[in-house]
Amino acid sequence: MDIVNRLVEQRPLVIFSRSSCCISHSVMQLINSYGANATIYQLDDMSNGQEVDKALQRLGLKPSIPAVL
Repeated sequence: MDIVNRLVEQRPLVIFSRSSCCISHSVMQLINSYGANATIYQLDDMSNGQEVDKALQRLGLKPSIPAVL
């Protein structure tokens, strides 16, 4: 869970996503339509993406993607 905390600290809006997830894409478009500037982490593009995914699940997010924090 420390890995998730490090990625979201000092950022007002973070989205964890996968490039192949259509729901993630819709969530990002919705948030962008409100003018919010989110930091987006594509788990499939991260070297530690599986570790981040497991940490999100331990936080109680099931399914873990998309996750908006």
